[in-house]
Amino acid sequence: MTPQTPPRTTPRTPPADPTSSTRRTLLRGTAAAATAALATAALAPTALAPTAHAADTTPAPSDNPSRARTGTPPRGPRIGILLYDGYSLLDPTGPAEILSRVPGASVTMIAERRGPVRTDTGDVAVMAERTLDEAGRLDVLLVPGAGNRGVVAAMENRTLLRWIRHTDRRTRFTTSVCTGSLVLAATGLLDGRRATTYWASAPYLEKTFDVTYVPERYVESGKFLTAAGVSAGLDMALYLAARLTDEDTARAIQLAVEYDPRPPFDAGNAQEASEELKARALKIVEDSQR
Repeated sequence: MTPQTPPRTTPRTPPADPTSSTRRTLLRGTAAAATAALATAALAPTALAPTAHAADTTPAPSDNPSRARTGTPPRGPRIGILLYDGYSLLDPTGPAEILSRVPGASVTMIAERRGPVRTDTGDVAVMAERTLDEAGRLDVLLVPGAGNRGVVAAMENRTLLRWIRHTDRRTRFTTSVCTGSLVLAATGLLDGRRATTYWASAPYLEKTFDVTYVPERYVESGKFLTAAGVSAGLDMALYLAARLTDEDTARAIQLAVEYDPRPPFDAGNAQEASEELKARALKIVEDSQR
């Protein structure tokens, strides 16, 4: 989930040829500088040329089996959540729990191939119901963050990046959770915008891309909504629910899922955390990934 900081001598713009770049383990380095980010040269954040995709004649995605059987189109927004190998579990599933309660909405998990897609720990898999070319037009696209192998692979996957750009052309909102903003940034869609990301990835986001990091739980910049690390996706999803409907509906959804967080520890804000705690947090994440 946490990319490692490039050396201070590394220029802001990565080398043009990503295939020749080398990478170190992403979750290393000290939290003392709080500058963990993707190692050395990452995928160059250049605009990608459009590519051919299936025409938007594909039936609207649906997470409602009865709706899928009858062919009844969704009454509300069509929400697609991208899955790729090594994503962080709560990044897609937390927002899905909230957004699936939006009246009339359809929520669909999408991946390069149908079937189970494993998380960064390797312990859990979520089922992708549609492939990229089966996704059709979406009103909302959500890109989750990932662990070491996941975020690097996604940023280098030109098919995935082109699909995100293609899909974004017709979305009302394009969103990300955690290091998913790095994937969005790699497409060039966040150029010149404000965004947030996982706390340890913030320096990399700003150094590598034309993006201004904002240390907030979620940030809205035009049609783009980016959330900070993992749990922040829940806050962003509630805000998005209000944007898709109204504040009263979003408040009702918040109560419906009884989202009233009262953690036993006041330790979730990186800006207030000690360097020792940051280092231990990064080590725990690194050790849990496979």
